[in-house]
Amino acid sequence: MTVGVLTHDSSFLAWLRDLLCFELAWFALWRLPLWARWALGVTIAVAVRAAFVGHFSPAFYGVALAFVAVFVLLGRALLRYRM
Repeated sequence: MTVGVLTHDSSFLAWLRDLLCFELAWFALWRLPLWARWALGVTIAVAVRAAFVGHFSPAFYGVALAFVAVFVLLGRALLRYRM
């Protein structure tokens, strides 16, 4: 999300809106398995964001799913193989 805001010259408030959507959705589903939290959390966050901005973008949804998956897997790998 931060990558998108930086590359698309979005405002601080747009970044904050998106951050809150994703973080609140992710932590609201904390007890779910990781795969379910990823699929549902991103879906809910994108849906709430779409309600705020007034339109749904399939491209944004796909990129959000991909970036969250990459960063979660990278974070888990770093934790697993830390020294």
